[in-house]
Amino acid sequence: MVGEIIKVSDFIIEPVPRSAIQSFVERWHYSHSVNGVQQTQCFALFDDNRMIGAMIYALPSMKSTAAKYNPDNPLRCWELRRLCCIDDTPTNTESFFIGKTLRWLKQNTDAEVIISYSDLHQGHEGTIYKASNFINIGQSPASRVLMVDGKEFHGRSMNNKHRPYGRALKRRWEAKKAGAKDDGIFYVDRKPKNIYVYYLNKKV
Repeated sequence: MVGEIIKVSDFIIEPVPRSAIQSFVERWHYSHSVNGVQQTQCFALFDDNRMIGAMIYALPSMKSTAAKYNPDNPLRCWELRRLCCIDDTPTNTESFFIGKTLRWLKQNTDAEVIISYSDLHQGHEGTIYKASNFINIGQSPASRVLMVDGKEFHGRSMNNKHRPYGRALKRRWEAKKAGAKDDGIFYVDRKPKNIYVYYLNKKV
């Protein structure tokens, strides 16, 4: 209906398989990639039957990260690895999305601690996490990321010998270091990230 006010509370959130949201994330998330993300739970956000948002929770890529934030049981420390919505969603859409998924996780999983990072390089201060009652516990160190044909990878992706893309990246980077002309692969310095923690099923 023309002129109808869209209410965030009318949006529908559903747990979905990764395959249902992968292309959406690759289009709408600033990284345009899900490489290296080993999901534990994915969600989609719908306005009627139209997908307008997607989210991926996963185990942290580094085991030491999970052990740091939930030393008693690292496998119950999850990371909010991808969150994205289409342009022009109403104010508070993302915090509404996060809040609903956190409640679902609390009721349906044994996850205890959720961590997430706001990327200062992308201008993300973490407002949506503050609105969702996450606790800001500091910043990660500054880092470098590997850009490959416009997509962003962590540098350690080249050391992932068990995945074809990891081996391919390593061969390509080694060729460039040896003198091959390849403007599509290079490192970029990144600002620190704000670190946020939410205690889901854990008393602190």
